[in-house]
Amino acid sequence: MTRNASHPIRLVGVALALFGLFAVAAARAADVAPGDHPERGARMTAVEQHFGAPATRYPAVGQPPITRWDYPGMVVYFENDRVIHTVLVNPST
Repeated sequence: MTRNASHPIRLVGVALALFGLFAVAAARAADVAPGDHPERGARMTAVEQHFGAPATRYPAVGQPPITRWDYPGMVVYFENDRVIHTVLVNPST
């Protein structure tokens, strides 16, 4: 009976831990303003006009062509000439 009584306590502990992780992730995501990175669907020309030339441009690979541009603090992925994903990266310390 003691084993069963501790089971709900463990579930509550796991649930609180997961909630804490999600809260931290949401808080970090909230720190990034919408204009701080290219929006999905933006064209390459618009990204370059707004953020300047990327530090590194990788050639397109695959079909449809996927291109990667590296900027300080983010990596932008394009399908054809449209943003499909932006990854925010921490600068090396």
